[in-house]
Formats: sequence, structure tokens, C-alpha cells
Amino acid sequence: TNYLQMASFPGFGTNAVHVGQEPEQWEMNQVVPLISLSTTFKQLAPGQPKAHDYSRAGNPTRDVLQSSLAALEDAKYCFTFGSGLAASSAIVNRLKTGDHVICSDDVYGGTQRFLRRVSIPHHGIEASFVDLTKTGEIEKAFKPNTKMVWFETPSNPLLKVVDIQSVVASARKANPDILVVVDNTFMSPYFQRPLSLGADMVVHSITKYINGHSDVVMGCVMTDREELKDHLFFQQLAVGAVPSPFDCYLVNRGIKTLHLRMKTHYENALAVAQWLEASDRIEKVLYPALPSHPQHEVHKKQTKGMSGMISFYLNGGMEESQRFFNAIKIFTLAESLGGYESLAELPSVMTHASVPAEDRAKLGITDNLIRLSVGIEDKEDLIADLEQALKAAVPSI
Repeated sequence: TNYLQMASFPGFGTNAVHVGQEPEQWEMNQVVPLISLSTTFKQLAPGQPKAHDYSRAGNPTRDVLQSSLAALEDAKYCFTFGSGLAASSAIVNRLKTGDHVICSDDVYGGTQRFLRRVSIPHHGIEASFVDLTKTGEIEKAFKPNTKMVWFETPSNPLLKVVDIQSVVASARKANPDILVVVDNTFMSPYFQRPLSLGADMVVHSITKYINGHSDVVMGCVMTDREELKDHLFFQQLAVGAVPSPFDCYLVNRGIKTLHLRMKTHYENALAVAQWLEASDRIEKVLYPALPSHPQHEVHKKQTKGMSGMISFYLNGGMEESQRFFNAIKIFTLAESLGGYESLAELPSVMTHASVPAEDRAKLGITDNLIRLSVGIEDKEDLIADLEQALKAAVPSI
């Protein structure tokens, strides 16, 4: 069966090409937005800038990118930061000493490291790491001082899918002021829009699918709420972890093919996942678009498809994994994801090495868990590469 729905949000490709790109905003009617490198802007009179006064507070190239990104997530506001973690810290800076945050247990290594090693010891924030795929777990985790719920769906690296509407409903019931934050990096706005499902803020590592070319590190936060807009702007201004105009230009350029890339990532990854599932050398494949995935129904309910992220358990341990990585040719052994090229990595010693060992064991981030970011190459070549690498990894079958 082909589970490829390939649905899309209306007008996505048109918005990706046109929103924020209006030639009339420039003196010479340029079709491609300018890279505005000036750090400062001449004022009409003291304290009367035309639009911007200083590039940390605002920049024309950044304006263009933020308009484009807001349209893609169907959000009122978008704010960009120098990295995904800078965007995350801008959100966490909303919390005060003594506030409690509930975070999904299976979360990007950098997010939990920031909470565990910066927010908790230095800023007096409390955090609980909870499996939000289990019904009732979140209700047990709420405290009178809970101010934020933070999760990814699908998660990194186990691709657990959390029911966004259900978490939002639980949070609203516990306390209407609790902020619900969804990290949408793994899906991109092409496949999932958490704000439309009730989330207060959406965070992306733009480094991944949105830019899609593995040449920019950047993050963003989208919201529809006025008071959060003010907070996020103040974080750009006062903390200052903003992206460069040149990087904004590159991301704006990358977005133009986002809808084309995401279709191909899905088509390729589904073919790879189905092929892996049929292999004797694999214990288990984790890909939400497969009916075998434990949260397949939730995934179908809240998304328009799936990205190129697949995790699987190899038959074996560290030795077999090492042989697999020695043998891959088209897939590159590297961290990160979401670029046009296919990558493979071993989370236990790479992206999730900062997760405490006992937590890794509990979560199932073992030495035979391999994470793939399936790129946009020809799918037949990707499958052939995996086939020869798996034969080298587990030769006995």
C-alpha cells in the first residue's frame, strides 16, 4: 500500500515564493530582496528613524524573511534568532525563578542540555521530563507553578508523535496561562502547523528543513499572541542573538523550494522506511507514516505527511553500527538533518551524547539506534546504498 497522501496547506508554494518579496518595497523594484548589510540607519531627525535605527533591533533583509516565515506557519508574527537554541532560550527567558516547565522526555539533546545545565542550576527554573505520548502522564506532572509545556512532535531521535490538541487541552484545563511550545523542526510548516492546533509558540531550527541547504545556522519563533510578540522582539533587542542579513538572504532563498523539497523528502523516506521494514537486518523501523508506528493515527490526524526523518534499530550493537557507518557511500555520517543531502548518525554518541546515560537507556537511545535524514537524491540509489551497508554491517544473514 502507498500511504503517500501528499496533501498540502492551500497556497503554500505560492506563499513561499511571494510573501515578503514584493518588489515595490525597494527603490529599484528588485524582484529578489536586497541584502541590507548596514548596521545603522540615517535618521530624519533625532529619534525619528525612517523604519530602523540599528540592525540588532531590525533589518530590512530580516523583515523580509520574518514575513515569509510567518506566512508559511500561518502565524501573525515571526522572530528569527542566530540559532535554534538562541530561539529556544528566547522562549525560556519568559520564565522566572521558581517557575516549572514540563518538557517531553525525548527531546533534542541541545534543548534538554540548556534546561538541565543553564535554566535549572543558574536560573532556578524547575523542569520535569515526561513521556507525553502516554495518556494521563501530563496531568500528573502539572504543579501550581507550571508555566510552560515544551515538546517536539515527532521527537528527536525516537520519532514519538504527541497529540498537540490533547496536550493543549490538558494545559488549558490545568491553568489557562500555561504556555504551550511546540518544536516543529522535524516537520517544517509544510506538513504541520501547531499554532492552528492551539499551541502558543512554534520554534524551528531553521538550520534544518526550512533553509534546507546545510549552509546556515538559524532559529525562529512564531506566535499569534500580542504579548508574546512583544517579549520576542525584546529578546532580539535586549539579548541580541540575531541572525546576520546575509544568512537571512540565504534562508529566504532556500524557502523558495521548501514545498518541492518536502514532497521529495517524504516520497524518498517512505520508500526507504518501507524497504527497511522488510529487511531481516533491522529490528524495528520508526517512521510515523508507516502503519506500524505506535502513534500512526495521531500522526495522520494532525499532519499533511512526513519529512525525511527515519530512525531504526539495527540487528546488533556498536560493532555492527560502526561497520554500517564505515560502509555507507551516498549517506554521509554527520550530525544535523533536513538538508538536500542524505545523512546518517548514531544518536547515542553524537547528537544525544549530552543526555545522561541512564536516561538514554530508559528512552531506548542505544548503540544500535541509527537516525537517517533522507535527502532528495534518487530513491533507488539511497536504497541500494543502505542495502550494501547493511550487508556489510550484519553479514551473517
